[in-house]
Amino acid sequence: MAGSVVCFGELLIRLSGPGHERLLQTPSLDVAIGGAEANVAVCLARLGNQACIASVVPDNELGRAAIAEIRKHGVDTSLIRQTKGRMGLYFLSHGAVSRPSAVLYDRADSAFARSSAELTLPAEILAGAEWLHVSGVTPAVGAEASKAALALVEAATQAGVKVSFDGNYRAQLWAAWAGDGPAILEQILSHATLAFINERDVELILGERFESREAALKRAFEVFPRLQWIAATTRTLASVTHQGLRGELVSRTERFVSKEHELSGVVDRIGAGDAFAAGLLHGLLAQHEPQACLEFAVASAVIKHSIPGDFNLTGLAEVHEAMAGGGGLDVRR
Repeated sequence: MAGSVVCFGELLIRLSGPGHERLLQTPSLDVAIGGAEANVAVCLARLGNQACIASVVPDNELGRAAIAEIRKHGVDTSLIRQTKGRMGLYFLSHGAVSRPSAVLYDRADSAFARSSAELTLPAEILAGAEWLHVSGVTPAVGAEASKAALALVEAATQAGVKVSFDGNYRAQLWAAWAGDGPAILEQILSHATLAFINERDVELILGERFESREAALKRAFEVFPRLQWIAATTRTLASVTHQGLRGELVSRTERFVSKEHELSGVVDRIGAGDAFAAGLLHGLLAQHEPQACLEFAVASAVIKHSIPGDFNLTGLAEVHEAMAGGGGLDVRR
């Protein structure tokens, strides 16, 4: 069995300036492995779930380093293919005070972008899986990745595998190859059981305007009959490092809202949405009640804000502490 949750997407190398420096302010860059689906897989595995990543990386030291990094967190890497090509990169400039963080992508013609459709076999990837998780980042990478993502979600529907979809619209990536993002994401969303989207995603995908999030989500349930759950977060911003976060989980008949967490001294918010997605999938796999699933997911995202890098390097006990309001600020000895 490949794993209870199979995540399909590109592994990336993240390069960022030290601390809150701008890129190349000094001739040094911090290096980390990341990528939306990899972030979900790592968090799920660290929470005790079976998680597998299906991807394509170059057959060189960079690709092997990426595989080794996620494998050490307990992720099944047997569905990662290695081929000729280059590693996808992204550059991150951390924000501070009122200066926002900024991302610069360098993913064109990566091994994943060029080869993902021809090197991935849906039947092999989905064998034994309960969930398939894919984000809107993956089809945005290029035509081949888009074709592969669509083939996988269609195969998942035919095989009875539930699809988890994170909207993650990335305008820079879609513009790079003139892809029709809304149309492609609409096709993927039509296969989803669980969607991590908000009113902006629904407006973009459907080309309609709504007066409220409630109206937008209601419309999404009308248009997409397979959809059972929609999850979203709401973030308030006092500054780059002082924020608030709460979550919402909506079904066709019920709505659940989490408590709000105050985030003071944010270290790194990249990957927090993936930590939220992994936390919710963990709760659903464990068959927890919806409110408990949501509170766990938000607490998972809260912890990610304290950890540098893409991955949410946490565990069950720490997330439960965060759900209860934290474990105190004193040093543990």
